[in-house]
Amino acid sequence: MAQHQNSGNPKVDLAYRKRKNAEDMKYQLVSFGMMLFLTVLAFMAVGYKGIEHWFTVPFIILLALVQVAFQLYYFMHMNHKGHEAPALFLYSGVFVAALTVLTFMTIVWW
Repeated sequence: MAQHQNSGNPKVDLAYRKRKNAEDMKYQLVSFGMMLFLTVLAFMAVGYKGIEHWFTVPFIILLALVQVAFQLYYFMHMNHKGHEAPALFLYSGVFVAALTVLTFMTIVWW
């Protein structure tokens, strides 16, 4: 998205902020709806007796990862400019956590 410079005209700036806020709200509502849908899918996968656990567990983990992405990009506004440093620290933490989990899984199973 293009960075908006202050035009010096309060009416133009107010109109831009209103349009930008409406666009952000639309994305947040769509994201919220998608997260509710993914949650319902997870409950259905667990509740349906025809699906085996070897499919259900990875499926729920995949749904959780998608929901985390929605949370980060839309509710925590990581898709906006100026959030590069927090994103770097966040992704570094995710990488270290995943590496730690992989390490302990490897140690326990082997």
